[in-house]
Amino acid sequence: MALFDGKKKVCGYDVIREGEEVILYIYCDECTISPSIEDNPLCMSRTIEKLMEVTGVTKIIFSQKRDYEYDTAQTSMLVELANIYKTLLKQKSLFSLQAMSTVPGCNQCSNSRYFELQEIMRMFKGDPLGSYVEAKRILRREKINRDKLMEDKCAPCVDRYISIVTYIVQLLESTALVKLTQNQLAGFKVGDRTIYRNVFYPSIKPDFMFTKLMANYPTNGEELDNYTIGDDTEVTIFKFPDSTQYLYHLMPPEFKLSEEKYEILDLARKIMAEHKPKQEEFVDPERMRQVFFNVGRDLIEELSQAKKLSLTAKELDKLTTILVRYTVGFGLIEVLLQDEKIQDISINSPMGKIPMFVVHSDYDDCVTNIIPTKPEAESWASKMRMISGRPLDEADPILDAELELPGANTRVAVITKPLNPTGLAYSFRRHRDKPWTLPLFIKHKMISPIGAGLLSFLVDGTRTMLIAGTRSAGKSSLLSAIMIEIMRRYRIITVEDTLELPVNQMRNLGYNIQSMKVASALAHGSSELSAADGIRATLRLGDSALIVGEVRSAEAKALYEAMRVGAAANVVAGTIHGDSPYGVYDRVVNDIGIPKTSFKATDVIIVANPVRSADGLHRFRRVTQITEVRKFWEDDPIKEKGFVDLMRYDAKKDELLTTSELTNGESDILKAIAGNIKEFAGDWDAVWNNVLLRAQIKETLVKTSISLNDPDMLEAPFVIKSNDQFHIISDKVKEEMGSLDPKRIFFLWEDWLKRECKKRTIQSG
Repeated sequence: MALFDGKKKVCGYDVIREGEEVILYIYCDECTISPSIEDNPLCMSRTIEKLMEVTGVTKIIFSQKRDYEYDTAQTSMLVELANIYKTLLKQKSLFSLQAMSTVPGCNQCSNSRYFELQEIMRMFKGDPLGSYVEAKRILRREKINRDKLMEDKCAPCVDRYISIVTYIVQLLESTALVKLTQNQLAGFKVGDRTIYRNVFYPSIKPDFMFTKLMANYPTNGEELDNYTIGDDTEVTIFKFPDSTQYLYHLMPPEFKLSEEKYEILDLARKIMAEHKPKQEEFVDPERMRQVFFNVGRDLIEELSQAKKLSLTAKELDKLTTILVRYTVGFGLIEVLLQDEKIQDISINSPMGKIPMFVVHSDYDDCVTNIIPTKPEAESWASKMRMISGRPLDEADPILDAELELPGANTRVAVITKPLNPTGLAYSFRRHRDKPWTLPLFIKHKMISPIGAGLLSFLVDGTRTMLIAGTRSAGKSSLLSAIMIEIMRRYRIITVEDTLELPVNQMRNLGYNIQSMKVASALAHGSSELSAADGIRATLRLGDSALIVGEVRSAEAKALYEAMRVGAAANVVAGTIHGDSPYGVYDRVVNDIGIPKTSFKATDVIIVANPVRSADGLHRFRRVTQITEVRKFWEDDPIKEKGFVDLMRYDAKKDELLTTSELTNGESDILKAIAGNIKEFAGDWDAVWNNVLLRAQIKETLVKTSISLNDPDMLEAPFVIKSNDQFHIISDKVKEEMGSLDPKRIFFLWEDWLKRECKKRTIQSG
């Protein structure tokens, strides 16, 4: 924003031009009340007076500790009123005392009419709807009087008065404000500001931050849900009678502070801004935040003492957290990402005009009440460059990176000019704080218990798997859940260009896991190793399960080398874009150029896709196919039955169901697994019963979690304990009975579960 030249007196103003925007910036620091067009008739009146002086205004901002911004639509209504008032002033002879009478020497009614019109004009700037309603009332009265008129000599005066009032009414009826509120004016009382609050609602931005926020609740919205993030961030979900889009309304703590605290935060930010973090400081963002937190806390404490404002330790921490968010952090993005129900955040250009959008786990796509600004977007871009060590400019207009923020990890995609002609745009993909598990997916109906049991069997059978699906289908989440099924005794190596897999969480849970970060397929001139070289490097790191974050291009060749070399010893799995098994084949063979014979190294393709409701308003993530890739075909896997569905989604039942090929024991992949295991070789019933046993265990875990109201039982720590017990008990039963008796295994596992539940009940009670 440009520097201001105007004097910062009460209601002083400047005109700032930003591109096509003409902003009327009004200083209200010395005002004793908050600036509000909707609440204060004096504020509205003075604003219209300024709009009569300045032409072409597209936006109005009041500055008073916070910026109160009225957007283009609201400003245009005020500009329209200012122009009409200016027109009426030029025609003031119409409203003169002399104009009220057409009969020489007769002033019987002229005085009262004159004062009525003066009152309409007086109200016009501060209460235009009151002015309109009053004019309509006068018009109705005068028309009735005209019909009852007994003396013809009064008729010209009445007619003239009616014509003047009609002129005013017609001018006001032509305005957007009156058209918008026409059906709400029945019973309107002059001086009532309720209707104005339905029309004018500024976005609010404290001085210390750039983000604008529409703080008021929508007047025509129906509240669907409300909950709190942390201790003091309120979230309310609204729906509207004329829209399919929901509103995600956020009210964070930084918009609920006293003026004294705003002033302290603004001073602290200006002081902290003098120290700009260097790139090397962003290498360890967590430590940098801690340093800034400590410095900021001391600074806020010092400023509050100077202002003679007493703050508790909790208040100090709260203000410092806010300060850090708007200095080295990502502002309200961090608040949004603390909401575990947020899956994606979209920020489109041009900045300052369009609100953020989110994808909510319960309400799908929602518009928010948060409007990011251009300075904020540029600040984020600078931080992203330093954190990622990657360029973002005209030569490299795309940046993919990952962020570790308080309470959430996220993947960020940024685009800028020339790819995006209107500037910066962002997409934030929130990762769950804890790894997904198959029991969690059963609870959310993404997969059926038998589907989860089958995947568990395939993991222990060390098969090669590709998880396919469209964007936001849950591919990476499902891959994370499959990783949790790998026994902790085996080493895992992950290869990713953007770190999305829960490597740190799994390491903390005792996994032998090594992460490899490779160059993005979109990066140019990066010092990072290519994805293909990274995958080949894993083959030199010893016997390991290999997990590839996403198969995009040239790395597919290296991945298939790994599949062909490592499939017999360990799990090899990755995600790929594709909506069907043949879609995966087409992408791998025809687009990427993998030979057909190499593609046969894929054992199983798992397809996850969003499923929409009949009304189109809702979207659900579902595993829609589990398909094995057979080996005895030459040219076309479709014609030669190279793809065989083991499980297929039934839309009517909303469930992933087994196919006859699976239940009848016609799966080549499961037979291949059985052929390497003494207890399963040549015994399909033993194989199938083991799949069903795994399904029963996972389903029982889900039901127990729900019945005890203990959701943590479905999280990775407990699921891993359950998986460990399954393997330990299976080994024990095999030694005791000479076979993997599923009933005996389940009985012992269920006994273990009951003991664990009892422990958890005692600990929580």
